[in-house]
Amino acid sequence: MTDAPIHSVLFDVQERQGGTFDDFGGWIWTLDFGDVLGEYESLRSGAGMWDVYALNKWHVTGPDAQAALQRGFTNNLATQQVGQVRYGAFVNDSGLLMDEGTIYKRSEGSYFAFTNTETFDAFVREHSPNADVTMINRLPEMPLVSVQGPRSREILQSLSDFDFSSLRYFKFTEFVTIAGIEVFISRTGFSGELGYELVPARAEAEQLWLALADAGVKPVGFNAIDIARIEAGLIVFEFEYEPGQLTPFDLGMDRMVSFAPEIDYVGKDALHKIASEPPRRLKTLRLEAGELPDGGSEVTKGGQVVGTLTSPTNSPRFGPIALAIMETASADNDTVVNVGGSTATVADLSIFDPTKVKPRA
Repeated sequence: MTDAPIHSVLFDVQERQGGTFDDFGGWIWTLDFGDVLGEYESLRSGAGMWDVYALNKWHVTGPDAQAALQRGFTNNLATQQVGQVRYGAFVNDSGLLMDEGTIYKRSEGSYFAFTNTETFDAFVREHSPNADVTMINRLPEMPLVSVQGPRSREILQSLSDFDFSSLRYFKFTEFVTIAGIEVFISRTGFSGELGYELVPARAEAEQLWLALADAGVKPVGFNAIDIARIEAGLIVFEFEYEPGQLTPFDLGMDRMVSFAPEIDYVGKDALHKIASEPPRRLKTLRLEAGELPDGGSEVTKGGQVVGTLTSPTNSPRFGPIALAIMETASADNDTVVNVGGSTATVADLSIFDPTKVKPRA
């Protein structure tokens, strides 16, 4: 007998709205609401909202909280300010990626860490066994609604007295009231657009979802988000990587790997050795029109394997594209390669917005 999959606190309201669902690793995710292209377009020209209930949300406290988190994290927490979000990689002794996620500094000795894996506490304990730190996964009580799109600020502002123009990129604040509901709000997201992530109390999640819908935010599922995030060059756990196989450099996370002398983490020396000449790069491939190749397909050049395709999609704006992990020597833009008997051309990792202007708007 197997355990039943876990449903989001928003499952019922999304089912009433016409949502379709699937089981990913024991969690029920919303695939779409019957109009994938319309949902995608809301992300690119309006505002869409995505239920990210299954994201693990750790409350990390104690005198050694910063040091314990830093021990496995590649970005610099020593310079992180209260109210600031840091994204980065969690690596092992060899500098190989075990997970990636965001760390929120609430105060000295108090953090949130949002991760893919449910074993993050064991990872931290392994590398900081004597740390005075408490870690509690608050996932069930912290539903997360991600509001993304160029109109996200405008619509949220219409529902709140908080000055949304004051919240800068990768900053967060607590105790903001939206449509009469108190939320934790972060200027982050997973679409390549201007966006915000809202965490209400569990009991008020459905009320918030409905208030946002009434204000013009369109419910979207993973199928639309997946198109947007591939266009933006954003990675997904178990799509772009499995734990312990790739380095952060293989996945385009160069800016999230700090070698500042004031911090120390496992794998730092290993990563430093390859930082100047990473052997692989994550890029976008423009594919010839036709049937999309499968994730995991080989990318070849001159009959030699030079990469692996990870996430393919048919983009309404760019046609058939895919993310691929390429050998550096074959990863220059405009390089012509072959995938499954068809030609493809290497392009910028974020084909939608290479310099990330939109999310910083």
